[in-house]
Amino acid sequence: MPTKIRLQRHGRKAKPIFKIVVADSRAKRDGKFIENLGQYNPNTNPASIELNFDRALDWVIKGAQPTNTALALLKYKGVMMKKHLLGGVAKGAFSEEEAAKRFEAWLSEKEDKINAKRDNLSKAEQETAKARLAAEKEISDARAQELANANAALASEAEAVSEEAPATEEAPAAEEAPATEEASAAEEAPAAEEAPAAAEEAPAAAEEAPAAEEAPATKEAPAAEEAPAAEDKEEKTAE
Repeated sequence: MPTKIRLQRHGRKAKPIFKIVVADSRAKRDGKFIENLGQYNPNTNPASIELNFDRALDWVIKGAQPTNTALALLKYKGVMMKKHLLGGVAKGAFSEEEAAKRFEAWLSEKEDKINAKRDNLSKAEQETAKARLAAEKEISDARAQELANANAALASEAEAVSEEAPATEEAPAAEEAPATEEASAAEEAPAAEEAPAAAEEAPAAAEEAPAAEEAPATKEAPAAEEAPAAEDKEEKTAE
């Protein structure tokens, strides 16, 4: 039965996690598999790989064909290097001890490269964080300066308004002084005009005084009363 070492996709959308499995080459990608060899997570930097080294080496020696991605992962973990060294031992090119030394040297070199990459990544992240903090500080300083300038402008405007306020209050008082003088003149003018009116009323009262003296004319009413007495005398003479 032809077998393949390949990846089986799991995880959520846009965050995939792959299982490294040995499966029948005729099976579906995410279908049944024979053995799970580990896990590959590309969401981290560098990518994290968990692999059962001995089982993966055993399947490769047996003839399992890895896919391109699985082959890259096996090379990264040293499985293909170990297979190459064991092939040299089988051919008698060097002993197993020499193969083990070479493999250890390869592993140490690989670890140094991985650690250097991690250090570079961490330094890059730190520099990026410092640059971001510096940019945020510049923005905050600029905003603080703008706020200080605005407060200073408001303070200067308030001082200017407070200095102009007494002058504006005294101006109406100066303008009101003529008004008071005009009011007093206006009040005195009617009094002067009313004086002739009183003088005019005095002759009228004087003219009406004779009318009051004619009141005795009303005393002629007894003459009317005397008329019956004269009539009585005539009646008596007639008799």
